[in-house]
Amino acid sequence: MSRIGNRRLTIPEKVEVAVNGKDVTVKGPKGELTLTVSPLVKVEVDNNEVVVTKVKDTKEANMISGTTNSNINNMIIGVSNGFTRELEAVGVGYRFSVFGNKISVSAGYSHNVDVAVPAGITVSSPSNTELTISGIDKQKVSEFAANVRKIREPEPYKGKGIRYKEEYVRRKEGKKAAK
Repeated sequence: MSRIGNRRLTIPEKVEVAVNGKDVTVKGPKGELTLTVSPLVKVEVDNNEVVVTKVKDTKEANMISGTTNSNINNMIIGVSNGFTRELEAVGVGYRFSVFGNKISVSAGYSHNVDVAVPAGITVSSPSNTELTISGIDKQKVSEFAANVRKIREPEPYKGKGIRYKEEYVRRKEGKKAAK
């Protein structure tokens, strides 16, 4: 069984954690995030540490305590450092174009795919084949990066598509290997 729910989270400098009933608010130099916790767990702030405890000792409470602990940890990291995901387009003519609050993706279709950037996320393009997505909410950043990647996932034969910068695409041989 995981013991993530039992760990004590240290609050860094310039970050404030406030608990108001079932709402946990984390403020930092990059912004503010709020989380509503389950009634199965209780969140307390003691001596610059956040402690998540179970109200009941059930299987659901064990799962929720670990999830709540991880979510609060992600909130603390997000408001102090932020999160970044980097994508790259591999293929002839595959490119990204950033226009204010929209991304235009050219990924081998007969038309460009336009994607609106959600609030709280900043997008930049260092080159026309690279895209950097950043923000303070890990879930929003990762979900938006996954949705952009889903436009044209990398294929295993030529490796073309949109992939994460650190992603490894396993390649296949193709028909010529059968002979």
